[in-house]
Amino acid sequence: MSSVGTGHPTHYQGPPLARQQRPKGDADGDCPDAERWIESALRARIGEAHLRLRLGIEAEREQQVFGRGLNFVHLENWYSVHGLIRVGLRASLLYRRGRRNARCIQVRHNELRLRRLPSALDGLTILHISDLHLDMAPDFPELLGRRVAELDYDLCALTGDFRYRTFGPWEPCVDGLRRLHRYLRGPVYGILGNHDSIRMVPAMEAIGVRMLMNQSDALSHRGATFYLGGVDDPHYYQADNLEGAMAGIPEGAPSLLLAHSPEIYRRAAHCGFWAMLCGHTHAGQIRLPGGIPLILNANCPRRLCAGSWEYAGMLGYTSAGAGSSVVDVRLNCPPEVTLHTLRLG
Repeated sequence: MSSVGTGHPTHYQGPPLARQQRPKGDADGDCPDAERWIESALRARIGEAHLRLRLGIEAEREQQVFGRGLNFVHLENWYSVHGLIRVGLRASLLYRRGRRNARCIQVRHNELRLRRLPSALDGLTILHISDLHLDMAPDFPELLGRRVAELDYDLCALTGDFRYRTFGPWEPCVDGLRRLHRYLRGPVYGILGNHDSIRMVPAMEAIGVRMLMNQSDALSHRGATFYLGGVDDPHYYQADNLEGAMAGIPEGAPSLLLAHSPEIYRRAAHCGFWAMLCGHTHAGQIRLPGGIPLILNANCPRRLCAGSWEYAGMLGYTSAGAGSSVVDVRLNCPPEVTLHTLRLG
């Protein structure tokens, strides 16, 4: 398979964080010098306004249960309910089965048929992994890594929610990402989800994951150029900026958007993106027999909350996610990674 090369990044401020010297000291967040370095690196990377916005909302909202964000109730932050769900699953003798299911990751295949696609891009394949929740269980990063190690693809897109909880230490999930990254090939891109802290970004880029923070990159494949845009979390933090992600993408150029949630589908389509990859919903994670989800946690039409869809000429795909949230259980809704192949169609 042909390789994908990164062109000159567009709408990018400051040098790559991996090249900036990090101060020595205690663990991230415990050393004042390390904390100042993180904020300084982020300021150079994304600008003062975005940094203030994200850090302010993190401090104000990260444990919010009611209100804020696009949904009124944020079940992922309601930890007393998590315990009740576990008790109910154990009482119904479904808990162990659900945990086994959560580790049976399926590989799905999806074709993105684009009428205007340059012929050189026909066949380009993207490995899409969403909602990883890498600190969910100690064995999960290697389990996920082994599942994708032998797959054939040109680049990898990680569409957010690296952390299991929505607050607290983020170092364990970055360590999980480091372990997973050993199994990945080619350019690896990522965006933040509603579980993630912006303080994770410098460490993630040092690992080798290029984080798109309301930005885009130009990539080349067999002599043709296409553009990959990515936005910060639109669901809880509402820190997405589609105009920033679209800036620098020539009008009519092939473009694909990474967004954590499908909830911005309408704006993304009207901005002119050809396709959009997202996650967040877990496709329900716990479904009734017949595939009926109990909750999708997204303020958008249900048809956009799992699998492939289309809106106003923009193709979309919402991943069921590789990991699990709230409880480490899957019922009638297997976890997945997806291989998207661009096709001239």
